[in-house]
Amino acid sequence: MSDIYLDNAATTPLDPRVLEVMLPYLGEKYGNPSSFHSKGKVATDALREARESIATVLHVRPDEILFTSGGTESDNLAILGYARMNKQFGTHIITTSFEHHAVLEAAMRLEKKEGFRVTYLTPDREGMIDPKQVADALCDDTILVSIMYANNEVGTIQPIAEIGNSIQKFRAEKNLSHLVFHTDACQATAYLDMNIEKLHVDMLTMNGPKIYGPKGTGLLYVKRGIKLEPLMFGGAQEKGIRPGTEDVAGIIGLAKALELVQKERVAETARLIPFRDQLIDGILGSIKRTRLNGSRENRLPNNVNISFIDIEGEALLLYLDAAGIYASTGSACTSASLDPSHVILALGFPYEVAHGSMRFSLGHETTKEDIEFVLKTLPPLVATLRSLSPVSVDEKYWL
Repeated sequence: MSDIYLDNAATTPLDPRVLEVMLPYLGEKYGNPSSFHSKGKVATDALREARESIATVLHVRPDEILFTSGGTESDNLAILGYARMNKQFGTHIITTSFEHHAVLEAAMRLEKKEGFRVTYLTPDREGMIDPKQVADALCDDTILVSIMYANNEVGTIQPIAEIGNSIQKFRAEKNLSHLVFHTDACQATAYLDMNIEKLHVDMLTMNGPKIYGPKGTGLLYVKRGIKLEPLMFGGAQEKGIRPGTEDVAGIIGLAKALELVQKERVAETARLIPFRDQLIDGILGSIKRTRLNGSRENRLPNNVNISFIDIEGEALLLYLDAAGIYASTGSACTSASLDPSHVILALGFPYEVAHGSMRFSLGHETTKEDIEFVLKTLPPLVATLRSLSPVSVDEKYWL
């Protein structure tokens, strides 16, 4: 029985080096950072050092880092917290139609329930947003733009620095000090430059599970001077914006994981790209009626998203699982839903193509032998499922 994990976009295994630094704070160093005694001070000092470590990697100030429970909370805090606090300055928000649901559903809430107007930019067929689309959508009433750094399903990398630069120029020309730019960088953190000075963003989301860190950890970078309305109440932690006793061990693990992936990202990218391309070329070359979703060039080094025409992705997922290959049909946050991927639909493809999409996301443990085994195993599984399928999609809809 094989054991090939290709679902690293959903979560990654905890790096042993991360676990090592967490262990003392899961044991003898159990103090509450809010306590005024020596055990509390140990936790307080560790929390401060973790915040400083993260700030150094991101090239920001330590007091610009807010710790949260993960990417979803950080996205919600950025979208809901900023919009509600700054509604008096404008009610227009810009995002894209293929963001993570943590951004989309927060924006829809503001639109449907709280009187905001939201522009949803549509990506091209390769999953790219043109900076000109953003510039053209900006208006005097815009207070917030949120565009993800790299898409969680199809892996396309957006020109965030260029978009951020155009937003800054518009803000300066119009004297709109309350226009800010947020990006969800959860999928990008392990592979792309996270120097916030270069990205020209005002808020940024990242989390631990995508970078070989602990689950239930995340952060939101918030540029100094930006005010957010809390989503929770009842404590003074994290400036009162995110109250609740801090997960000291988790935060220490998050800081270590970020340090490691950013230090090793160039080498890991170089290692993974040949495996990624071998998997893409192997599938497209050996299985007819398949298509790559997302950009071939502007793509995360660990992402392979393929639509297998005329079959259901969930069925193929179960067949792969039985063979010891673990992948996904899309975002783990919506895995309980049988709805087709909103990302593939946003690229302009029909439901039948979206239903047949599969995401293979590589990671630290991926080997050449893993890729070869997948390429050997996939064709007969797809052939079997197609022989049972009543669906036949006209090629004009997916070519």
